Amino acid sequence: MSVIEMETDLVRAGKLKEAGELQPDKARLIHEYTRGMMTAKEHAVALGNLSPSATQSLRRQHSEFQPVLRINLAVLSTARDVANSIVSTVAKAAGAKNATTPTTYGRDGGAPSGPQSARGIAVNQAL
Repeated sequence: MSVIEMETDLVRAGKLKEAGELQPDKARLIHEYTRGMMTAKEHAVALGNLSPSATQSLRRQHSEFQPVLRINLAVLSTARDVANSIVSTVAKAAGAKNATTPTTYGRDGGAPSGPQSARGIAVNQAL
């Protein structure tokens, strides 16, 4: 939970590089958490019978983690939307720069018609 909260705070503060440095640790912890929860789910009846208080504690901690994770995901989503908006604005501005009066001839010997889209800007939206 502390890594998730730290990432949330860093992204809110605009310290995206520092937040990105948490990614390997976060990925490892998420993997361990998911593996542990799947194991607990598979053996829920036995765990409940053997140690009801520990099972209740695990459920309580899982319930406390969910809102923290929701906030983190919302902050990351907002940051991604802002970044996409910035890149889109830059691409449109670069494209508008190319929309000025053409200084070359087109394939048919005439001036090219209409504005041309920006070239050289790529966005990886697989985050």
